[in-house]
Amino acid sequence: MMNISQFLRFIIVDPVNLSIKGKLLSVVSSFSAILIMALLTQKLSIMGVAYPMIVASMGASAVILFVMPHSPLAQPWPFFGGQLISAIIGVACALWIADTAIASACAVGGSVFAMLLLRCLHPPGAATAIAPVLSDDLIGSLGYGFVLMPVGLNVVVLLVIAIVINRWVLRHAYPTAPGTQNIIDKPVQKTGITDQDLTLALENMDMFMDVSQGDLRKLLTDAEAQSFKRFKGNITCADIMVRDVPAVEYGTEVEEAWNIMHKQKLKAMPVIDRAGRVIGIITWNDFFKFINLSPYESFQDKFRAFIRRTPDVSTDKPESIGHMMSSSVVVLSESTHIADLISLMSAQGYRQIPIINNENRLVGMVYQANLIAALYDEQLAAVSSQA
Repeated sequence: MMNISQFLRFIIVDPVNLSIKGKLLSVVSSFSAILIMALLTQKLSIMGVAYPMIVASMGASAVILFVMPHSPLAQPWPFFGGQLISAIIGVACALWIADTAIASACAVGGSVFAMLLLRCLHPPGAATAIAPVLSDDLIGSLGYGFVLMPVGLNVVVLLVIAIVINRWVLRHAYPTAPGTQNIIDKPVQKTGITDQDLTLALENMDMFMDVSQGDLRKLLTDAEAQSFKRFKGNITCADIMVRDVPAVEYGTEVEEAWNIMHKQKLKAMPVIDRAGRVIGIITWNDFFKFINLSPYESFQDKFRAFIRRTPDVSTDKPESIGHMMSSSVVVLSESTHIADLISLMSAQGYRQIPIINNENRLVGMVYQANLIAALYDEQLAAVSSQA
């Protein structure tokens, strides 16, 4: 028999992992979406056409869209298709099946079957399907018009509001395409859990998991990082970075920057503004990509002509580093744990990461060799302590 402590354990478990701020934003978003939707439909009714203001299942849809926006059930096609297809099936059952009990069962069963078949499962859709069967004469008299009004209007308005609020208010990546994030740009992964591993693991579960493949990957990556931090201790970027690294500004001439990199044998160099904040990065590849060689041209002559300043007023080649640099540079704080470096350098292919302080000013650089040395030294320390 369940005792009080076991009963309380079920009550105190929070089903959603949201902060107080996140919960409040979800409440306000749901309230605003339903209010706007109801007012728009009410306005149409005032203009002379009597429609129900809102389908009750939209309340459940609002919870999914604003509390669990990354869920596969909350994406546009499951919401849009699930609601409209269920409405069509529900109206058909209400019109063609006289017995209410049988019509209700057929509406729910048929809508679930259709949503699974068309890959647009949205649980509130089953409630929409049963609404025409159990409705009053007003909804029954609408017939298939019920699909367009109020269901169609409710769906369109709620979907537009969900995209606006999730993307620009809650700052969620909505809508998301599970399992397809950055597949094109991501380098081939040679170690760790791959997308194929996740796909096979989810298939082996043989049950629905309300989490996208991208979110599951992020969860596992974060868990691995937390485990690494616990076992390795608090080793930060400041502990392993190279300090006093050379840097250039936006207006630095190409030849001057090349001389710095060549003399100090650098493969990359950060570009900073006058306040010392990182605004880009310049690599060897940035110098060479502007040089087009014919089969009979000398590379040295071509490169020498490229890096030298053009004496003419006009030119068709970059004259300063700011015209060549890559502005999409990844930087980390000096207090960042080295666990965050591992994924960037091993899985995403970064060879060097500029390090900044709490004022966003450049204070150093971490190279792959620094990270490898830190991990090797830690391993040696662990082996020595066990000896």
